[in-house]
Amino acid sequence: MNRFVLSLLISFFAIANFGASASEQKPDITEYTLENGLRLIVIPDRRAPVVTHMAWYKVGSADDPQGRSGLAHFFEHLMFKGTSNYKNNEFSTAVSAIGGQENAFTSWDYTAYYQKVSPSALAKMMKFEADRMRNLVLTEEVFLPERDVILEERSGRVDRSPSAILGEFSRAALHVNHPYSIPIIGWEHEIAKLEIEDALEFYERWYQPWNVIVVVAGDVDPQETLKLARETYGKVVATQEPQERKWTKSPRPVVSQTLQYKDERVTRPTWQRSFKAPSYMIAEEGEAEALDLLSTILGGSATSRFQKEIVLEQELATAAGAFYQGSSRDMSSIGFYGVPRGDTPIEYVAKAIEEQVDLLLKEGVTQEELDRARQAYLKTIIYSQDSQVTLARIFGSVLTIGGSVEDFTSWPERLSKVTVEDVNKVARKYLDRNRSITSRLLPKEG
Repeated sequence: MNRFVLSLLISFFAIANFGASASEQKPDITEYTLENGLRLIVIPDRRAPVVTHMAWYKVGSADDPQGRSGLAHFFEHLMFKGTSNYKNNEFSTAVSAIGGQENAFTSWDYTAYYQKVSPSALAKMMKFEADRMRNLVLTEEVFLPERDVILEERSGRVDRSPSAILGEFSRAALHVNHPYSIPIIGWEHEIAKLEIEDALEFYERWYQPWNVIVVVAGDVDPQETLKLARETYGKVVATQEPQERKWTKSPRPVVSQTLQYKDERVTRPTWQRSFKAPSYMIAEEGEAEALDLLSTILGGSATSRFQKEIVLEQELATAAGAFYQGSSRDMSSIGFYGVPRGDTPIEYVAKAIEEQVDLLLKEGVTQEELDRARQAYLKTIIYSQDSQVTLARIFGSVLTIGGSVEDFTSWPERLSKVTVEDVNKVARKYLDRNRSITSRLLPKEG
């Protein structure tokens, strides 16, 4: 589970008054499925007269057709254009006029759209969102300028960022023969060749009611929300049968690779090593929780091994940490990184991290470390900042990749069952240096 989703879960359990056992504290969540296949999740939260409305489509950049990368992200932009019932930007203007907020985002696994408004505006948001699900009007006049916008976005976010450039190629090396190897925004040469026919076909294939999970969190009544959903989303007619998401599979990693990128714009050299690891969706029982705790023990907290030994004791790095990205439908990754302090050679930081990892693999973690890592989660719960958007995003993201409400309510209990042996087992199973991707970001020498 990556740090972002972890923070979402932490906020969730804070909201759910976590403190008693998972069986004693159940969040008030109602689930419905409309006749057209659309799923509705309602999460009442009456602390403020606000509601967050999110539409999650089970399609992301991993579903881009081969050779047409960036299409799912491109389509996120196109969804803000006009429909047969509303003019271009009329939806956004309506949200702004009532003081609401809106946004959208694309991942490898899903695309989501949301609005945060007053409860009285929920019906209007549902009406707008349901309308653009099937009534979007796409023409060359709309498509071509937006393609230029996407290309400029890629130039700003990736091509002008040395770390982003290296990150793209490192991910491609890790996820061989898998759509996770392709950037969400797409490769520049493929974005430039996208045609309006690609977008129309994508829209018809994936933007159907059976492919959507609508999450409503806030000052709402479940039955009234269901009534509004039936009056808006319930009228959307599917024009295709549900589609199967077919992905290629990566081969089992058997070699190690080192990627190096030098650029005159680099001011902070960085070293990173990544390993393939299963996500929460496909891991064997207890493995994902153990991987989460392993990353925390190595470099995910203020008391981690990397922080104490490499940053504070040896003073070799300004930052050294670990990560586990477990929130995906398929295989994901675990790894670690370091940023040298001052003029410290990057090789020193790499060696120090390797020594700490080798020591853990040889001697294992201690019970004290495991207990401390678990408590780090619980302490963060106390100080976490919760919000409706966070709450809606928790459920949308995990439900969209195949999780369930039970995944939330049982998470503390599953975490409590992880043993020292469990953490040592996943460490020795997945932290194999001979099956890793190492990347080095360096300044270009004059």
